[in-house]
Amino acid sequence: MTDTMTVTGAAALAAAARPWTTGTERPFVRIDRITKKFGDFTAVDQVSLDIFKGELFCLLGGSGCGKSTLLRMLAGFETPTSGKIEIDGQDMAGIPPYDRPTNMMFQSYALFPHMTVEKNVAYGLLRDGVHKSVVRDRVAEMLKMVQLHTLAGRKPHQLSGGQRQRVALARSLVKQPKLLLLDEPLGALDKKLREETQFELVKIQETLGVTFIVVTHDQEEAMTLSTRIGVMNAGRIIQVGEPPQVYEYPNSRFVADFVGTVNLFEGRVIEDEPDFIRLAVQDLPVTGEGSGAASAGGAGQIYVGHGVSCTIDQPLWYAVRPEKMRLSRHASDAPNSYPVWVEDVAYMGNLSVYRLKLPGGRYLLASKANLSRYEEDTISWGEHAWVSWDDTAGVVLTQ
Repeated sequence: MTDTMTVTGAAALAAAARPWTTGTERPFVRIDRITKKFGDFTAVDQVSLDIFKGELFCLLGGSGCGKSTLLRMLAGFETPTSGKIEIDGQDMAGIPPYDRPTNMMFQSYALFPHMTVEKNVAYGLLRDGVHKSVVRDRVAEMLKMVQLHTLAGRKPHQLSGGQRQRVALARSLVKQPKLLLLDEPLGALDKKLREETQFELVKIQETLGVTFIVVTHDQEEAMTLSTRIGVMNAGRIIQVGEPPQVYEYPNSRFVADFVGTVNLFEGRVIEDEPDFIRLAVQDLPVTGEGSGAASAGGAGQIYVGHGVSCTIDQPLWYAVRPEKMRLSRHASDAPNSYPVWVEDVAYMGNLSVYRLKLPGGRYLLASKANLSRYEEDTISWGEHAWVSWDDTAGVVLTQ
């Protein structure tokens, strides 16, 4: 009885932490078939999206994909051409930015250079007519949360980039919005500071419980910050999912290529069984006499160790990440094993990235974690080697 109750309790806790999995929770933000046109150009095209209370949701995409335009429509700075936006059950049509339960943090931070940190954070509350004693207490609380209480008397030019970012965040949060919109919030920071600030941002969001929607073009940033990611391209949402889902199970070649590094092969189905398929891939060398060798037409093969909904001769794409590949001086027993020439090695500290050339001229990328401080017998550039991966390492794509 106790075990059953424990399992049930754990499942309920998991569902509460991930409301998008239940199908019963009401979305906090509902975007319904939103379109935004500028003349003949469609910046956002029929986007529908549900975001739940307490989420840190990232809109990820390249420049010009429509993510910032979508954010500005949520904030009220742009009017949709068609469609509907609801926030906390309220239709936002016709509601100006200052009457929405939102606040927006811009990439430039837009701090007042002549004001101190404290006055920058207090500005919005004072404009709203909040009593000075309340303003003082809320500003002090917010500055302590972002660890700037000792710098309250400084002006923006006396702060580092990371400190200015936290001032802008405190100013956005001090008005206690239900929804905070962040447009490339860490884009102005250097790499190391950006990585440190990502964790601070997550901690603040979890502490306050405010729903965050973050726009970014940085895939690593989206993976680190978000509860879920919405990948955008050409004005449309291509895939929505938790970071491991988007990375490990992309739904298209675009997502596989945009999120992380990937080796992508085009092939055709030569064997289709309930528990495996084989693909003939012209870029790969023939390395064995598999059961589908005769129908491969001189092409190499990829063996996929699970069933796929497909037909014989159907064109498919196969994506495998560099870290899923193994490199050896000897042929492997793995079903996917091919001879390569190690053309280059990039030592990145925590890992090494290998640029490999197949006999037909196609290049692959493989990576290996540097677990030891020094390896005497490591494979280096200019060597002949074998690359291999397990039959479950990659993902089959139909689009």
